[in-house]
Amino acid sequence: MLTQLTRNWWVVALRGVVAILYGVLALVWPRLTIEILVLFFGAYMFVDGVFAIIAAFTNRSGYDRWWVLLLEGLVGIALGSITFLRPGLTAFALLYLIAFWAMMTGVLEIVAAIRLRKEIQGEWMLALSGVISFILGILLLLFPAAGVLTVAWMIGWYAILFGAMLLGLGWRLHQYDTHHKVTAPAT
Repeated sequence: MLTQLTRNWWVVALRGVVAILYGVLALVWPRLTIEILVLFFGAYMFVDGVFAIIAAFTNRSGYDRWWVLLLEGLVGIALGSITFLRPGLTAFALLYLIAFWAMMTGVLEIVAAIRLRKEIQGEWMLALSGVISFILGILLLLFPAAGVLTVAWMIGWYAILFGAMLLGLGWRLHQYDTHHKVTAPAT
C-alpha cells in the first residue's frame, strides 16, 4: 500500500487540488453548485434508464429476467424525470445521500490512516480528512432544513479542508518517496 501511495503521490496531491478548486467554486456560486449537482443526477438517472431499457430488449431472448432490466430502466427514467420536474425534492434527497457518503468516506479514511500509521509520517492528515468527512455527514443529517445554500457552503468548506489534507498528504508521500526511494517488491 505504501509503495502504491508513494509512487502515485501526485494523484493524491492532484485530488487535493481538484477538491480545493471545487470548494472555492461552491463558495463563489453556491446556488449553481446545487443546481448542477441535481441536474447531473437527473440526467444520469434518465440516461441510465434508457440504456437499461435498451439492454432489456436487446437481451430479451437470451436472458429470462430481462424484465428486471426493463423495470430498472423505467424507474431510472421516472427518477430522472422527477428530478427535472421537482429539483427541490431531489436536492433534499441528495442531501441525505451526500451525508451518508461523507460519513462512509470518513470512516474508510480513518481506517486507512490507522493502517498506515506505522508506514508513514503524516497519516494524521488522512485521519483528519476522515474526521472532517464524517463531521460533514453528521451536520448534513442534523440540519437538513438549513437551506440549500448552506449545504453548498458546507460542501465548499468541506472540499477545501479535505483537499488541503490530501494535498498535504501528497506532499508528505512525495517527500517520503524522495528520501526513501520506495521500490516495488520483487516478484
